[in-house]
Amino acid sequence: MAEDLNILKGSKEEQYQALIPQIKGLLEGENDVIANLANVAAALKEQFGWFWVGFYLVKEDELVLGPFQGPVACTRIRKGRGVCGSSWAQAATLIVPDVEKFPGHIACSSLSRSEIVIPLFRNGEVAGVLDVDSDELDQFDTIDQQYLESIVALLSV
Repeated sequence: MAEDLNILKGSKEEQYQALIPQIKGLLEGENDVIANLANVAAALKEQFGWFWVGFYLVKEDELVLGPFQGPVACTRIRKGRGVCGSSWAQAATLIVPDVEKFPGHIACSSLSRSEIVIPLFRNGEVAGVLDVDSDELDQFDTIDQQYLESIVALLSV
């Protein structure tokens, strides 16, 4: 199935619409959380070419780095700290057009310029987050939010 994942062109919305069935195919029949998170991160990175795409999972009182694509990343993030920790604390998607203007931003890389973080829920509680960084300002919008939330909803964490 992985070889069927081609880079699709078109509007951002068309790219998501074409990618979601492929992601569903990758997830179908696979129960291993790490394998599924890894494939989703890879599919998103391959499709959109973002700077960094990955997951952090809630472990006790911290977010701990999970599967990702991109340069090395922060390993642990406290609840309420940075964009990821804030998304966890608020149990809400956060879109940050300019990370330099986000209070308490954690700069894992100085090349990251904008970010979107989507919480993953299990039994009504945040179990992790999908973190996507771009090296361009104002990269993410409500289209990204809508489709990334749909993709995250496909995952069992």
